[in-house]
Amino acid sequence: MENNGKKQIQLFYCVQSEELARKIAHQSDSIHLQSISWRNFDDGFPNLFINKAQDIRGQHVAFLASFSSPDVIFEQISVIYALPKLFIASFTLVLPFFPTGSFERVEEEGDVATAFTMARILSNIPKSRGGPTSLVTYDIHALQERFYFGDDVLPCFETGIPLLLNRLRQLPDADNITIAFPDDGAWKRFHKQLLHFPMVVCAKVREGDKRIVRIKEGNPGGRHVVIVDDLVQSGGTLIECQKVLAAQGATKVSAYVTHAVFPRQSWSRFVPNNSDGSGSPFTYFWVTDSCPVTVKAIENKTPFEVLSLAGSISDALQI
Repeated sequence: MENNGKKQIQLFYCVQSEELARKIAHQSDSIHLQSISWRNFDDGFPNLFINKAQDIRGQHVAFLASFSSPDVIFEQISVIYALPKLFIASFTLVLPFFPTGSFERVEEEGDVATAFTMARILSNIPKSRGGPTSLVTYDIHALQERFYFGDDVLPCFETGIPLLLNRLRQLPDADNITIAFPDDGAWKRFHKQLLHFPMVVCAKVREGDKRIVRIKEGNPGGRHVVIVDDLVQSGGTLIECQKVLAAQGATKVSAYVTHAVFPRQSWSRFVPNNSDGSGSPFTYFWVTDSCPVTVKAIENKTPFEVLSLAGSISDALQI
């Protein structure tokens, strides 16, 4: 079960996450890929089979999930609930993107905080022989959501920011970087990890019937400004921030988000029309591979660049 002090991990994965799973396994010879037969009955309900189930008895087991849409959650939850019961030594669930994280508040009676619902579902994963399930997730939308989880799951909150820092060090203008946040929430979430950079904080202000992005503090003039946030949906806020930063003198504007959700192919708003890649208002748009469906869609498309979580997940599995 251990080799050179490292746990031997049997890593299962969902269909959408196969490429990331292979990258994780490539990071360490202590991680071994295992498979599941993902099939459906004629009525559409899952017909699932965990291959070599008896061979993983007494082993450390992990499952790489991707809750990319409500359609795939049930089949993955079924496997997640089944694996710990196979007499395994321990169980780790890797869910890079916690998808309902932005629905964490009840602002009026009748609102349903589905972040709490998802946390409750994951908190009821059966215990393995080693005890509660470990849950590895990245840049959850609101840090207070850690309190949504019960005592029968051990959340490990990781971040993609070290990947961004490493990439910024490789830039030819690495000494001219300023970090911008699209709102106070993003500043609170990430500023302590980026203290050695000058910072700009944007905010939405109401002018008449419109909400307009303005710079609240900081000076982007003459700088390569990198907008940092945890996730992107339509991308409208990022585009408005870019316009304001450029108007205030930023020489380049790039963006980083850990989770490239981009529903309805909204990533296409950032792809330049010109075949040579010119014309994009963003110099770089860095994302991680936490949302594999999006990663496949934006492959080789300017200005996108994928920073893989594979190494970080490999390290987290050894905790």
